[in-house]
Amino acid sequence: MPKRAVLLVNLGSPASTSIPDVRRYLREFLGDERVLDVPAALRWLLLEGIILRTRPKKSAHAYEQIWTPEGSPLIVTSQKVRDKLAADLGAEAPVYLAMRYGSPSIPSVLAQIAADGIEEILLFPQYPHYAMSSWETVTVKVYQDAAKIAPALKVTSVQPFYEDADYIEALYQVTAPYLAQPHDFILFSYHGIPVRHLRKADSSKAHCTLVNDCCNTCSAVHATCYKAQITKTTRALVKRAGIAPEKHAISFQSRLAGEPWLTPYTDYELVNLPKAGKKNLLVMTPAFVADCLETLEEIAGEGKEIFMRAGGEVFQHVPCLNDQPPYIAFLAGRVRAWLSGQAPISRQWEQNAQTLVSSK
Repeated sequence: MPKRAVLLVNLGSPASTSIPDVRRYLREFLGDERVLDVPAALRWLLLEGIILRTRPKKSAHAYEQIWTPEGSPLIVTSQKVRDKLAADLGAEAPVYLAMRYGSPSIPSVLAQIAADGIEEILLFPQYPHYAMSSWETVTVKVYQDAAKIAPALKVTSVQPFYEDADYIEALYQVTAPYLAQPHDFILFSYHGIPVRHLRKADSSKAHCTLVNDCCNTCSAVHATCYKAQITKTTRALVKRAGIAPEKHAISFQSRLAGEPWLTPYTDYELVNLPKAGKKNLLVMTPAFVADCLETLEEIAGEGKEIFMRAGGEVFQHVPCLNDQPPYIAFLAGRVRAWLSGQAPISRQWEQNAQTLVSSK
């Protein structure tokens, strides 16, 4: 049997909250052609001429609000997930952890994997939903770097698990204690993306944003549609938890100015909800599996302030799956299915990944 391992990959964080470290991180992150998807010359001009002149200071301050003695919450939590998954799997397969941006980098971890004599890896992007700026960029980066660093290494990638029954159950188990608390309303806040990213991911070029109620109209393009997938995650969790239709809504956070992003915007909703009498609020962030800047500072910190200033009375951010046992069990189950020969990825997904790599 070939020697197998698991590679978890998440977004990443700056090395510290210093402005130079944050600037270095933002340069790598926003320099990704799948995040800031404009021509290279324009991307450089935007980064070096505008964004990196002002944003690092603001972002450094935001990171300071959530930083722990151990470091970045995202990195620390991801390390705990790796360690707990490794403990659960035992001798079945070692577990490695890399970050798309920052450290530990994908190339450095792939080099270690090759040095350890690993012949096959299960790539497990820590993103439940497909987006070119999340799942796709991780998958393509790993395939590209593996081809250079360890050409003999076989890579198989887990597809987005937004509607996986075990993932929904893990979400429910972790959030159930919060759902049991008194509340008026639940806001599902997902990370936003530009509307044009939906259109770029629509292989038919005739469905997303063009068909009426496109996310709820069955189509093969939903396989690469972020909005359709977050809609399905919400619907599945709402059904599992028995949440009434009038007791919840979806919104989108984290946007850049200058073009249309997915709406409604979370910060707008946090102002509007108290005016509508929804003053005891639960906010869930299912696009993230680990708490990070976007959940801890943007929602639990700034979002709470916006809501309370608008007349809200009780605000509760529901933590992400993090390293809770239900999530570790979900990950372990997927890995064991792969180890036993069950394909964690359809042939079409594998073809899509290879096409994305070969096109660059």
